[in-house]
Amino acid sequence: MSYDVHDDGPGFVGIRFCQECNNMLYPKEDKENKVLLYACRNCDYKQEADSNCIYVNKIMHEIDELTHIVPDVISDPTLPRTEDHACPKCAGREAVFFQAQTRRAEEEMRLYYVCTNPNCCHRWTE
Repeated sequence: MSYDVHDDGPGFVGIRFCQECNNMLYPKEDKENKVLLYACRNCDYKQEADSNCIYVNKIMHEIDELTHIVPDVISDPTLPRTEDHACPKCAGREAVFFQAQTRRAEEEMRLYYVCTNPNCCHRWTE
């Protein structure tokens, strides 16, 4: 039993199409047999899924976005602190820092700093 699967790289689960009418197949649970099926909404065609995964959600954020998502980064006790890199915006002495890689894998790891002055919270890298 062959069926068309359109794949778009790693992490993409794929889109399956009905062998009878070429409409898209949708995931459906067979509650009696407790298996995942792909079923056509146009005709009665069904097939058992070859994997239990029907959706992959990859979350990627730039480092600047991460500091917005985690507004409490300056009060995180697990992050290291330094007084060797003054804030370029407010000249505050203490900064929290962390190392991260950007989206582009070919770029090297970089240190990112966040000013611990609650009135500033400036983010920079060197």
